[in-house]
Amino acid sequence: MSRTDLRIVSLIPSATEIVAALGYADCLVGRSHECDYPPAVRSLPICTEPKFDPVGTSGEIHRRVTDLLTSALSVYRVKTEILSDLRPTHIITQAQCEVCAVSLGDVEQAVIELVNSNSTESNSTQSNSIKKESPIQIVSLQPERLADVWTDMARVATALDSSLESKVAADQTIAQLKQRLALIETESTSKETLPTVACIEWTDPLMAAGNWVPELVSLAGGSDCFGQAGQHSDWMSWEDLVAADPDIIVVLPCGYDLSQSRQATVEMAKHPCWQQLKAVRAENVYLTDGNQYFNRPGPRLVESGEILTEIIQRKPVDAKRQPTGWQNWYGRDC
Repeated sequence: MSRTDLRIVSLIPSATEIVAALGYADCLVGRSHECDYPPAVRSLPICTEPKFDPVGTSGEIHRRVTDLLTSALSVYRVKTEILSDLRPTHIITQAQCEVCAVSLGDVEQAVIELVNSNSTESNSTQSNSIKKESPIQIVSLQPERLADVWTDMARVATALDSSLESKVAADQTIAQLKQRLALIETESTSKETLPTVACIEWTDPLMAAGNWVPELVSLAGGSDCFGQAGQHSDWMSWEDLVAADPDIIVVLPCGYDLSQSRQATVEMAKHPCWQQLKAVRAENVYLTDGNQYFNRPGPRLVESGEILTEIIQRKPVDAKRQPTGWQNWYGRDC
């Protein structure tokens, strides 16, 4: 398949960013309701929608999503009518988390419905002389660690173009991202000397960030109190948080921008245990745009690592980078 024939639909923000980083942004024809970067993709048709009201407190949203999952219902809907009009050659989705984005099963079912619908229409209009449609290739991503993100980028590149030239270009892009992360890596003689960090991925109930986040914390010079590299994010209690008593708290709720993270922290700070925490007393609580950075396992995890470096080491990564994507809860600069 030539490049001009590619019609890519990305149903998860990280995949959209991967496609763009690999140089195929112009081949995107559709996106999910959450895909918004690079900015140019915002003009593309939206192919998914949530089945719950995404507006409300962290606790309210958690209960709505839990109710759907408890009823064995999908959290998102794939708009097959939009997909039919877009005629995609490739659909990129995920099998990582059914709460974060449309599930692989939902995408597979949508493609089955789409193919069956097209087949019925062809039979009714073309009788026995049916022109074969090119099959839709589904690429499903399931990253758990940083290494998986680089592997996924290579897989996407191969799926779109299996030529040696494409492989070399993808390898160069991945190598550049790895090099940027290597520049922030901090050496320490002992883990005990590192500041302890609690990365909170949801505030009501409390959830500690896992997967690639603990790796980023380590690269940035911290020791993650809860998350385990390569393991899914897990719930924790206030008793757990008080017992760990971290030096630094980083708030990065899934799907939340800075203003939403601030509001979630306002709610969290009402808990009677909040003022007991060392990080709170030392004013070492930081808000981040988790939606744009930490929650997206794609190229901008590199920037996520740089954000953590600025927070933990209290200095800019370099003179050229303006600190962005995070704020001190108390208004202090890095």
